Amino acid sequence: MALKRIMPCLLYDGVGLVKTVKFKNPSYIGDPINAIKIYNEKEVDELILIDINASKQKRKPNFDKIADMASEAFMPFAYGGGVKTFDDFATLYKIGIEKVVVNALIQENPEVIKKVVAHYGAQAVVACIDFKKPLFGAKAPYSYIGHKIKQDLSEYARYLANDLGVGELMLYSVDNDGTWEGFDNEIIKRLIHEVEVPVIACGGCGNIDHLKTVLYDVNANAAAIGSMAVYSKKGMGVLINFPSRESVIKE
Repeated sequence: MALKRIMPCLLYDGVGLVKTVKFKNPSYIGDPINAIKIYNEKEVDELILIDINASKQKRKPNFDKIADMASEAFMPFAYGGGVKTFDDFATLYKIGIEKVVVNALIQENPEVIKKVVAHYGAQAVVACIDFKKPLFGAKAPYSYIGHKIKQDLSEYARYLANDLGVGELMLYSVDNDGTWEGFDNEIIKRLIHEVEVPVIACGGCGNIDHLKTVLYDVNANAAAIGSMAVYSKKGMGVLINFPSRESVIKE
């Protein structure tokens, strides 16, 4: 059985780490550098850091702070938030970021993404699809400002993988975010069959069984965990946490 990747997905508000529930009500978690040091000790596979306010506040990445974080990380480090130009990508790669996660830029200027893929390779770019159930109709992809994207989920996933040429898709369930109720396995399984690039499941993980199901039954290539990586248990205090590799391998 092939090993699957498991990674903390840390949300950053420009000051410190936060955790949201359904993308709302961010709660302060702590300092990102301290968290990264602990994840080094726990030998996590990869680390994702998303600045959730950068695009909304129309500010560029804080390259100095990101460089400090990257210098502490002993694992592959992905960053997303506020990345707008080819030079932004180039700077992030130069300071130690292996992968850049794009979301808002897909709607704003997809040609920049194509240029980055052509120059640095598909493996250097991850496209994040935020999806949720609207009041009426099927689950759909949404932009960072809450607007429904015109394509349906399958069309959008194919567009990102085939037309933009990104190396991975990160499927982030807004409805499941911070709920501890499990991944949206139905959507993840469907989209895995739509694309030939690796898929990262994100949003809702609450226990080891959720990880085993999404990685081995649904067959996602990787799982990103939020609440489970920063809280001891649901409703309990902050405790930078990570499951052991042995506990997640499915026999």
